Amino acid sequence: MSARSPRVLVVDDEADLRELLELTLLKMGLDVDSAATLAEARALLAGAEYQLVLTDMRLPDGLGLELVREIAATCKNTPVAVVTAFGSADNAVVALKAGAFDYISKPVALDQLRVMVQSALRLNAEPAPGQPPAAPPPASRLRGESAVIQALRAQIARLARSMAPIAINGESGSGKELAAREIHAQSSRAGKPFIAVNCGAIPEALMEAEFFGYRKGAFTGAADERDGFFQAANGGTLMLDEVADLPLAMQVKLLRAIQERRVRKIGATAEEPVDVRIISATHKNLAQCVEQGSFRQDLFYRLNVIELSLPPLRERLDDLEVLTGAILERLGTFEHKVALGPGVLEALRGYSFPGNVRELENILERALAFADDGVIGVGDLSLKGARMAEPTAPPPSAVAAAVPAAPAAAVPPLPQALPSSLPDYLIQVERDIILRALAQTQFNRTQAAQLLGISFRQLRYQMQKLNIQEPDA
Repeated sequence: MSARSPRVLVVDDEADLRELLELTLLKMGLDVDSAATLAEARALLAGAEYQLVLTDMRLPDGLGLELVREIAATCKNTPVAVVTAFGSADNAVVALKAGAFDYISKPVALDQLRVMVQSALRLNAEPAPGQPPAAPPPASRLRGESAVIQALRAQIARLARSMAPIAINGESGSGKELAAREIHAQSSRAGKPFIAVNCGAIPEALMEAEFFGYRKGAFTGAADERDGFFQAANGGTLMLDEVADLPLAMQVKLLRAIQERRVRKIGATAEEPVDVRIISATHKNLAQCVEQGSFRQDLFYRLNVIELSLPPLRERLDDLEVLTGAILERLGTFEHKVALGPGVLEALRGYSFPGNVRELENILERALAFADDGVIGVGDLSLKGARMAEPTAPPPSAVAAAVPAAPAAAVPPLPQALPSSLPDYLIQVERDIILRALAQTQFNRTQAAQLLGISFRQLRYQMQKLNIQEPDA
C-alpha cells in the first residue's frame, strides 16, 4: 500500500459491520485503522493523522457524538461521518449540528458509502505528483468589504466543508441564491451540478413529476422517461428556493426523499439512490409557518440543520459603492462606459432599499435608460422617500406660482367642426400641453413632469414618442 494513500479511521463496536467497512475502504485504495470503543479511537487519533473518521453513534463507552465534537474542536480539517441506526433521523440531525461532515444509515448501502467517502476525501485532497496545483478559487459572488459581509464569507467557507442541509434566511433580493452558489462552489461538490428550484413557481399538480421525474407512460402525455430535480442534481447541490410555498402533501414526500436519500419516479416500482446536498431558502419565517400549521415541523428540523442569515442592504451600506460599480460594469460595454453623476451615491445611501441588491440593480438599469451619454444623475434614479443629495424640485403648486401662466389660447380650443382624425387631434393636444409645461419650466423635465402630474419616466417616454426635443442652447 502506498504511503501516500489517504488514511481512514473506522470506529464501530459491531465486528461484522466494522469488517465490511474496512474491506470496502481497502478496495478503494485507502489505508484503514479500526477501533471498537471511544478510548481506542482517541488513542489512534493521538498518534496519527486521518483524512476521514467514520464512527457509529452508539459505542460501549459513550456516544460517537462525543468524538464528533472532539475532532471538530481539535482536528478541524478532519471530516467525521456518523453511522446511524435505521429510521433515527433525529440522531443524524444532532450529529450534523455538532459538526459532522455527513451521515449514513444502517443497513449501510455500499454505493452510498463510497460516494460519501470520495466526497470527504476531496475536501483536503492534494494534487498527485506531476499534476499542476489546484486553481485558486474564483472571486466571491458576494461583493463587499463591510464587516457583516466578511463574516458571512467566513461562515460560508466553514459551511462548505459539510454536507449538512443549510437553511438560508433573508429578505427578498438579499442574495440567497448567490450565497447558495457560493457554498456549492467552495464545497467538494463544485464539479457537480447546482440546481436551483423556485418552489412557489411550480403548479401543485406537477410538483411530484418535477422533483422526482416519471417513467414513460406513467400518465397521459408522458411520452418519454424524464428525470426530476433530484436526479439532475445528483452528486451536487439542490437549492429549494421559497421552500415555505410547498404544499403539505409535497412536504411529506420531500421529507422522505431527504431522509432516505432515495426517490421514486412516477410510474416506477423501485426507488433509486440520489446523492444531493439540500440548501433551502425563504424570505418567510419558517418557525412561524410551523406554528401556523402551514409547514411540517419534522421537515423544518430536517432542513434547518444549519442556519445562514443574510443581511439586508440597508445594514451594509458601506458596500454600496462596490456593488454599484460591479452592477454598472455589467450593464456597460467597452464602447459605452457607465458613470455616476455628482450626488448619486449620496442619494442611494439615503434610500432604504426594501428590495435589497436586486432593487439596486433595477434602479441602476432603469436609470441608465434615462441617462444622458451614459452618466446617471440623481433625477434618473426615480427614488421614492430617499434623502436627495441635490436640491429637490419645488412642489407643483410652487412651480405654478413662480412661473407665469400661459394664456388660455396656448391650449388648442375645441374646433367648431369635428376633426377629421380624432387620434391625430389628441396627439396634437398632448404635444402642445407638454410643450407648454416645458416652456414654463425652461425645459426642466423634472419640474415639467410634476406640473403635469406624471412621472419623469412617463414624460421622457411621451417626449420620445412625440419627437419633442430640447432646443439647442
